[in-house]
Amino acid sequence: MPAETNADDPTEAIFAAWRAESARLVGALTRMTRDVELAEDLAQDALVAALEQWPTSGVPQNPVAWLMTIAKRRGIDHFRRADVLRRKLAELEHARGGEEEEMPDLDGQVDHIEDDVLRLIFLSCHPSLSAESRAALTLRLVGGLTTAEIARGFLATESTMGQRISRAKKTLAAAHAEFELPTGPERTRRLDDVMAVIYLIFNEGYTATAGDDWMRPDLASEATRLARMLAALAPDEPEVLGLQALLEIQGSRMVARLDEHGAPVLLEAQDRTRWDQLLIRRGLAALQQAERLAARGKPVGKYFLQASIAAQHARAGRAEDTSWRRIAALYDVLADAAPGPVVEVNRAVAYGRAFGPDAGLAVLQELDAGALGDSPLVPSVRGDLLERAGRHAQASEAFTEAAARTRNESERAVLRRRGELNLARVPKSG
Repeated sequence: MPAETNADDPTEAIFAAWRAESARLVGALTRMTRDVELAEDLAQDALVAALEQWPTSGVPQNPVAWLMTIAKRRGIDHFRRADVLRRKLAELEHARGGEEEEMPDLDGQVDHIEDDVLRLIFLSCHPSLSAESRAALTLRLVGGLTTAEIARGFLATESTMGQRISRAKKTLAAAHAEFELPTGPERTRRLDDVMAVIYLIFNEGYTATAGDDWMRPDLASEATRLARMLAALAPDEPEVLGLQALLEIQGSRMVARLDEHGAPVLLEAQDRTRWDQLLIRRGLAALQQAERLAARGKPVGKYFLQASIAAQHARAGRAEDTSWRRIAALYDVLADAAPGPVVEVNRAVAYGRAFGPDAGLAVLQELDAGALGDSPLVPSVRGDLLERAGRHAQASEAFTEAAARTRNESERAVLRRRGELNLARVPKSG
């Protein structure tokens, strides 16, 4: 992903403008052409033109207006060359009319344009697509990431990711996916899909499932940006605000999750002075807004509850100040609202901290042994609870099992180390 923008580098300025504006651009072009693949091609053409011209002419005052003007011109040329869909050509010509005067007014049509972004988010999370395809297409169309950036984020080859994105677009075309906001129950279901994709992207960045690095901060940051965008577009949805709050608060810990040598640092050992206070303030503000909506009768769910749990950590100045009993109570509510094995594992952690390791192990014992497949999560939490109970031989075995299961090298190193430390604490016989 692009590095932090250097004002002296026009290429970086171009990509910064593209990242900020591409969703609005592709959304507006999709509305005009009713063809997401063509819309993205036209937007990419405009980006190429910017790369050619802006280094010489400078970045225009209204980058999205400039890009839109170029994209519309390329669209008109496309329909002319194809000599088809004359009605669309007429629509584009009408949209182009007086474009030099009209384009700067795009900022005066924010509501319409932001609706296009929301439509684009819903389109990229169409139910005809798999979860993986939704994530890739969301990063591509809404996030403005290149295929290579997305591939790096998910440890795939560029060609594989390119094919996945291409197939997703073709699937949308075959499904005759409409560029309109769904209504009623369909809107609620699709909004859940959108939030699930953003959450999936964040989690892959926060704790990578495979590879050498424990985290992929750029991927987590992009998910947080998407969550902010969605919250701005749907400010009356407490679950959307809950998702934003959760990602802001969780993301605030990213820097503190690695020590000076790049080794992972677990939550209770982190230097909380390194937590990003701006992100925490943003997260708590979003959560408070969600709480106000909930107080007026708006329904809340798993993201709001998880954000409420994260807030307990954020408000504790020291690890020992954490209100684990409050967290355990919130996990009880979450287990009723959104039951699942991951929730139960985290509930076991909370119970272990609030009521002692045996209470946590009792919660873990109730979990189906195969509920999470070969995930390292269950044995790693079991190891932690056994370690706290002073059962070091069993803890060592659990950590060793977890290390064998993980595909992330940094996590494997941490788990192996904890296994070795527990083994060293086993009393020697004789």
